[in-house]
Amino acid sequence: MGLGNPGAEFAGTRHNVGADAVALVAQRHGEKMKGGQANSLIAEVKTDGKLLALAVPLTYMNESGLAVRALVRRFGVDDLERLLIVQDELDLPIGKLQVKLGGGLAGHNGLRSIRDHLHSTDFARIRLGIGKPPGGKEMGAAHVLRRPGKRERTELEVTVEEAADAIELVLAEGVAAAMTRYNRRDE
Repeated sequence: MGLGNPGAEFAGTRHNVGADAVALVAQRHGEKMKGGQANSLIAEVKTDGKLLALAVPLTYMNESGLAVRALVRRFGVDDLERLLIVQDELDLPIGKLQVKLGGGLAGHNGLRSIRDHLHSTDFARIRLGIGKPPGGKEMGAAHVLRRPGKRERTELEVTVEEAADAIELVLAEGVAAAMTRYNRRDE
């Protein structure tokens, strides 16, 4: 599930980088995000004999849990470690990507909604760094909902590509392999 806000007014914003990464995976496999089932746009991709259900919520970020809960039910996900949330992350610098399993929410309202609807944080995450706003955390909402400038947009496009690669690595080799590859870089 790639988190973001629906509609053209939010396209290209920092908050939508998770949705952009998931849509890119669908595009790589010749699929388009379709539907409106389970409060989401969905594409199903088969790779190496495995079914990957790609989804982007049609709910606003703060209500992402509604879509995630419906998808978990629709696809029979009984082990939340098989659920991968791709999201923007203020606490990571632009261009940094991390893979995480469970844990805290770092104040992310989309993750909070998912936790509230699933009653758990045991899902996996790909966190795409969008950097902190210049005015501090109180400027966070404005920062995530704004489109980045040209230089920052270029960095985020590279990160979205890497996130799409990470999604495919999680499918092929698991969360641990993706954590090993992406979390140890630049240290």
